Amino acid sequence: MKKIAIFASGSGTNFENIAKNVKPLNIPCSIELLICDKPGAKVLERAKALQIDSLALSPKDFADKAAYEQEILRALQEKQVEFIVLAGYMRLIGHTLLAAYEGKIINIHPSLLPAFPGKDAIGQAFQAGVKVAGITVHYVDEGMDTGPIIAQQAVQLEDDETRESLEEKIHQIEYELYPKTLVKLFS
Repeated sequence: MKKIAIFASGSGTNFENIAKNVKPLNIPCSIELLICDKPGAKVLERAKALQIDSLALSPKDFADKAAYEQEILRALQEKQVEFIVLAGYMRLIGHTLLAAYEGKIINIHPSLLPAFPGKDAIGQAFQAGVKVAGITVHYVDEGMDTGPIIAQQAVQLEDDETRESLEEKIHQIEYELYPKTLVKLFS
């Protein structure tokens, strides 16, 4: 059983989906901790409802990124976390966590990387008029969405596709692919 922490910044739908699929999909992990960079985010309510410990820290309360990540690292070590899963965590991971968890941090991104890295990937794809979009699960490195790709899944855009309908398609693929990818990684 891999001891993991999930990092999230917002509503936490991917976090909740992973947590609710641990038993049904036999994901060989235990979620030890949710890390959130936005105190008051909805994901904290989801963690509480699922009886998963959480830590909410605002980066603004720390002298610098290293101090912020050092506090996170302390909490991860206390829980003996072996692997980090980013699920809508809207910050770049810095040197402190990358050094401690090299090759043990993954992210899900709503595009077929290397296309459309960074913020609002769905909006970028929609504006570019692509015929195919999708999601990527990848290892995290020091760049923005530049780590080695683990899994990808494409989705075809319809002629009458709206940004909202594309977002819904992308989220549905995320909810399927991320848990399945965790099963493969941890088995």
